[in-house]
Amino acid sequence: MGSGKERAWKTQGIKEFFFTGNNDIMKVMETIVKKIDKNNIDADIIQEAGDILRRGGLVAFPTETVYGLGANALEEKAAKKTYAAKGRPSDNPLIVHIADYEDLRRIAVNIPPETDALAAHFWPGPLTMIFWKSDVVPYGTTGGLETVAVRMPSDPAALALIRAAGGFVSAPSANTSGRPSPTTAEHVIHDLNGKIDMVIDGGAVDIGVESTILDMTVSPPMILRPGAVTAEMFAEVIGPVDVDRTILDAESGIRPKAPGMKYRHYAPKARLMIVEGDIREEILAIRQLAYAAHRRKKKIGIIATSETLPFYNYGIIKNAGTRENEKTIARNLYKVLREFDQEDAEVIYSESFAMQGIGKAVMNRLEKAAGHQKITAADIVKLQKYRRIIFVSGTDSARGPIAAELLRNQDLEQEYVVDSRGMVVLFPEPVNQKAEAVMRSVGMTMETHISQQFEGENILDDTLVLTMEESQKDKLRSEYENIRNIYTLNEFTEDTTEIPNPYGKPLTAYGECLEVMEKLIAELAEKLNLSAEGEKEWGKYM
Repeated sequence: MGSGKERAWKTQGIKEFFFTGNNDIMKVMETIVKKIDKNNIDADIIQEAGDILRRGGLVAFPTETVYGLGANALEEKAAKKTYAAKGRPSDNPLIVHIADYEDLRRIAVNIPPETDALAAHFWPGPLTMIFWKSDVVPYGTTGGLETVAVRMPSDPAALALIRAAGGFVSAPSANTSGRPSPTTAEHVIHDLNGKIDMVIDGGAVDIGVESTILDMTVSPPMILRPGAVTAEMFAEVIGPVDVDRTILDAESGIRPKAPGMKYRHYAPKARLMIVEGDIREEILAIRQLAYAAHRRKKKIGIIATSETLPFYNYGIIKNAGTRENEKTIARNLYKVLREFDQEDAEVIYSESFAMQGIGKAVMNRLEKAAGHQKITAADIVKLQKYRRIIFVSGTDSARGPIAAELLRNQDLEQEYVVDSRGMVVLFPEPVNQKAEAVMRSVGMTMETHISQQFEGENILDDTLVLTMEESQKDKLRSEYENIRNIYTLNEFTEDTTEIPNPYGKPLTAYGECLEVMEKLIAELAEKLNLSAEGEKEWGKYM
């Protein structure tokens, strides 16, 4: 290949070349891409792919979990090719895929009696079982271990390919080692084009996370990697199973029993951190982090759900699915991580998900992708005393909306939800025309504002209520015992300047009101910034 370092890849169709430092050009490999309909499988494509595998080549193919990188599981050389193409450590075992249950006995010995029941319930499907290996399985396939991992996928194209290849196909995920696993053929091509012989494009996968791994060499069997088949599902068939402690406690310091689980996997290029807490705290924490990153001009990503998407204002926001059906999150997780790479995200903040059902598999993959970097949401939330600021005036048509718009245009070190409300609002109406005119004179507008009545029932401790007049403050205090943080605007800013009420007066009075308000809001912004403790802490989360 020459002595120079690889500089760039150039793609022409599906032929790949790489350019080396000495300008030598070397053809790597032509990767054939064939589309297949799972409901009407083209036998010729399957036969072509099977022949490649029989000759010792590499074929990526769809399964119900992720795309696998297929090779002849009984050939040492094929295993070496697999490790080389993926850049995978050779002590990370490959899973052997079979299409017929009878074939298990050729590659495994001392098979425990529970296997029949498990296979009857979960094969074909997203379950990998570990057994003692027979002599026909080379150590290259097993990563040097005396055990072999075996799975029977449910994807019809996968089953057809396995049979065409001779019945035993090793197939780790078809991606560059450490990267998010591929859930489409496009993902495979992005990582492995020019490095493997063929890609079978069967469209997007169904599940989206790798199979559950169950160690059958111990009693009771032990889950080494969570997936779509859960501990509860196993218990219904064979009784309780154990779970590798490292799945439950990644920071235990204990070495994972599955060799592959000691490596960082599924990782995007950006630094990924999981924000943990109750869902409200997670949203608030991510909002704060995203705002701080925005101020620092960092390109950040957020992994959200359908339920939480509307609450975020900054960054590249991705909808991973719905919390009502966490299977959707599993299906989309790797796709979302790869999309962040395409958009050059520098930091990614992810919500956490339930540690039940497939949610446990989702969290396992997220934690591996993040290198177990977690943020306690409560630690972030406590750094900000106020998150919502409400300005209260008489009718919410002039002074309150002016104050709110002025604050929104200040350079604030923390994000605030800024609103205005009225003491007496008989019906919703636009802002006073004179108030709008003076705001336009300083380059701002309140044209979208519609007056609203103050409602204090849902005010939380992180809400700051600022009134225009002392009488308004006193009235709210008497009516709402739950409001903890209520002041007049000049009281809070420690400025004795009275806020004039321009209602019913000429335009000049509105201009005078604006001048006073500009001064008070600048002082308010300064006070808020001085109390913004989070500004000193954000750096370690970016």
